[in-house]
Amino acid sequence: MELLECTLVIDDLDEFVAALGELGDRHGVTVQAFDSRYVADRRHLERAVELADRAIDRDENVARDRAVEILLYAAGRRQIDRALEMGVDEGETQAVVLVDGDGDERAALEAVEDLTAFHGRTETLESRDDETLCDFFGVPDAERAATDAGLAALVRERVALLEVEK
Repeated sequence: MELLECTLVIDDLDEFVAALGELGDRHGVTVQAFDSRYVADRRHLERAVELADRAIDRDENVARDRAVEILLYAAGRRQIDRALEMGVDEGETQAVVLVDGDGDERAALEAVEDLTAFHGRTETLESRDDETLCDFFGVPDAERAATDAGLAALVRERVALLEVEK
């Protein structure tokens, strides 16, 4: 799995999503873009990919598209419309683009950088938004105070719990 932390400026979301899909098809990989405010850390997305692949292998997936299934697990939700909040939107977004698969991940990553929406690499995961993460994943202050686990671990726990809640 490769991650590209970047700034995206998206004029037409449907066009952008279609371009990511075409890049993925061309290079034999899955490409998914996330609003970085909703990504706890790299391990968060690694776990989402693992669980999405397991669901697909067991024929228990909700989405027909692997990129959407990964988004569902990353968001810790089974409803696609609720999980989409974690994705990118039109306008400027600090993003994390995930590229994963058996194909040429590096070439796909470089192709993402050639998209007109790409406006440069930035360290988006280093400046995560704890308040947004807590709100989106339903992590109350009392839970954070009651454990030594960091916020990223609590988010990953919610991703894993999605598997149990099915």
